[in-house]
Amino acid sequence: MNSDIKKNVKKYYGSIAKEVLNGSTNGCGCGPSCCSNPMDVTLFYEKETIKDLPKEAVNASLGCANPIIFADIKEGETVLDLGSGGGIDALQVSKQVGLNGKVYGLDMTDEMLQLANKNKEKSGVTNVEFMKGYIEDIPLEDNIIDVIISNCVINLSENKKKAISEAYRVLKNGGRLCIADIVTTKEVPKKLVESVGMWVGCIAGALSISEYKEILKEVGFKNVRIIKAQSYDKRFIKDMAEKFNENINEIFSEEEIELLDNAFASAIIKGVKDE
Repeated sequence: MNSDIKKNVKKYYGSIAKEVLNGSTNGCGCGPSCCSNPMDVTLFYEKETIKDLPKEAVNASLGCANPIIFADIKEGETVLDLGSGGGIDALQVSKQVGLNGKVYGLDMTDEMLQLANKNKEKSGVTNVEFMKGYIEDIPLEDNIIDVIISNCVINLSENKKKAISEAYRVLKNGGRLCIADIVTTKEVPKKLVESVGMWVGCIAGALSISEYKEILKEVGFKNVRIIKAQSYDKRFIKDMAEKFNENINEIFSEEEIELLDNAFASAIIKGVKDE
C-alpha cells in the first residue's frame, strides 16, 4: 500500500477508535449514512443480534453491509474477520461458533485493537483473539480457517489481489469467503483514484464487479457470487469528499460528477476454496 494512503487510513480509523474510547457515539466509515448522520447499525444488523454487545463495539461500526447473515457460520467453526475494527462482527460470530469454535480478528490499527480487546473483556467471551497485522500478510498458518468475513475493508488495500490471495491461503479446502465491500457499477473518472481522502473513505479504491470476480477466480475461488446491496448517489459522494476536506466541485466537471451518481454500491462477495 502506498505509504501516504496507508498512513492516512491508519490515522483516520485510529482516530475513530479514540473517539469511541472517549465516549463518542458517531461511528462513521463506509456506510450509507456515515457522512451526514451517525451510523445506524440497525441498517445492517438485527437489534436482537447486537443488543448484548458493548456499546463501544456498536458505536465503532464502520461497515457497509452485514456479511454475517450470508456466511452460514456453524458451531465449532474457525472464523477470521479481516479488518475487525472495534469487534462488532467478531463478537457476534463468537456466539455462533460457540465454545468449540474460534474467531480471529485482524486489524492494523493499535487503537482499534485496544478498543476491540476492551469490548472482548466487557463481553466476557473466551473464543475471540484480536491480532495486529495486515490483510496482505495474514499472520496465520495455511489451511486453518473455515470462514472469512470482512466489512468494507478490502477496498482500502492497494494490493487487493495479494489480500485476496492471503485469504485463500489461510482457508481450509472447502472454506468460504463472505465479505461486504464497496464496488463500482460503472466507469468513474480516473482522477478519483488520486484522492487520498476518497481512498480512506472506501470510494477511490473500489473495484468493479467484473474486476472483483476476475481476481477471485484468478486466486482460485470457485462459486463466486457478488450480490449488490445498496447504490450510493452523487450526494453521498459529495458528502464523503467534504468529510475529508475535499470539494468535488473543484476536482470534477459537472459531467464527471454526473458519472459518480450511483457509480458505487455496497455488495456481498462470496467464494469457496475448492482445490
